[in-house]
Amino acid sequence: MTDPLSFYIDGAWVASEGGRPHQVIDPSTEQPVTTITLGTQADVDKAVAAAARAFESFSQTTPEKRADLLDRIVEVYKTRIPDLAKAVSQEMGAPIGFAQAAQAPAGLGYIMGTVKALREFSFSEQVGKARVVHEPVGVVAMITPWNWPLNQICAKVAPALAAGNTMVLKPSEEAPSCAMILAEILHEAGVPAGVFNLVNGDGPTVGAALSQHPKVDMVSFTGSTRAGIAVAQAAAATVKRVHQELGGKAPNLVLEGADLASVLPPTLQGVLANSGQSCIAPTRLLVHDSQADEAATVAKAIFEATPVGDPAEMGAHIGPVVNKAQFDKIQDLIQSAIDEGATLVTGGTGRPDGRNAGYFVRPTVFADVTPEMRIAREETFGPVATITRYATRDEAIRLANATEYGLSAAISGDPADAATVAPRLRAGLVTINAWSGTIGTPFGGYKQSGNGREGGKYGIADFMEVKTIVGEPG
Repeated sequence: MTDPLSFYIDGAWVASEGGRPHQVIDPSTEQPVTTITLGTQADVDKAVAAAARAFESFSQTTPEKRADLLDRIVEVYKTRIPDLAKAVSQEMGAPIGFAQAAQAPAGLGYIMGTVKALREFSFSEQVGKARVVHEPVGVVAMITPWNWPLNQICAKVAPALAAGNTMVLKPSEEAPSCAMILAEILHEAGVPAGVFNLVNGDGPTVGAALSQHPKVDMVSFTGSTRAGIAVAQAAAATVKRVHQELGGKAPNLVLEGADLASVLPPTLQGVLANSGQSCIAPTRLLVHDSQADEAATVAKAIFEATPVGDPAEMGAHIGPVVNKAQFDKIQDLIQSAIDEGATLVTGGTGRPDGRNAGYFVRPTVFADVTPEMRIAREETFGPVATITRYATRDEAIRLANATEYGLSAAISGDPADAATVAPRLRAGLVTINAWSGTIGTPFGGYKQSGNGREGGKYGIADFMEVKTIVGEPG
């Protein structure tokens, strides 16, 4: 791979102007795996200037040419999946098998879905005597997280390219190498100089510089609600568009009478996959009084059968969480649930047996969790599930919606019955006997889970301006 200390700006790898080194830590060993540079305002200025210059020509390319470019990116991306998976596994702890089967292909899926949507996208429509057209928004700043790094980078880069925008990406400093490999992919595929730029850095410096930059027309941010608020505040002075995909605290509303042995495994997998580090993980099980004890038994068996292991090894285990801050946060929330009177079904604080290093978390289930407990309200972002009882369906729906978040919600039970509940849940994604979405559909949240959508034609539209033209000759 390219020198990890450099940035990709205006079609070339260049040194930082005044940046400082930052060690990237392998969460399974707590040891450095690589060193990158955290950039400066000067680096951001250089990247934004390159993107602004490139916008003049790239914005005028045809959708057909941009679709062909994305096709070339897909083909190069496929050849680099082993490299991408290794980088993700080492830097954020996903087991290598999961990184190869899910983490790296997730980004590819977004690109492929965008190509299809682009070839079907209507850029112009007649409305009475006027014509309404979609045009690229301009220079887009992208700030992305570490938990599904390629998925969330490609969910922004692909539609931005499809729309004719240019961009500056700041990936997470916790998992930056896969983004740098993606820059190599885009370069090899022939993305013109200045269209895509990458500056590594932290939020308070590079993230803030991008958010408030006067030549940035849009910020697309994925991360915590707290950080999203800071991005929006920084962007407000220049009235730029702010697109946010933020936190979640997804319910899993288990319908009364559901066959728990059948419907719980697919949704509980969403709590365990990626060590629980998914914003749509359906961690809050809402179960009827008559089945709460059975749900605890089923969840206990599933969680205790889930091994925790070395991410460098193949297998069906889960790995560590990304860093010490996340580990400590999860431990604190587990302890808070114990202190507040929840029933510990399995797991608990501390590392799993046999682990003396690394940020490994014991798969944990709590029963008798009440809505006021911290673990019922705060995003845990670890392999931790809670069970809360309800007496009536109306109460279950009220509990499902009783959160400041609204990114996703799951329903477990009879699909026809679940379909009558789905419209009452305040979330951007509702899944039935499943936990993840579908390529080509919009992804984004209600309430404090953000605004805007990614995916398919909806993602392309969110990276475009809408113009009305009146008076054209007939």
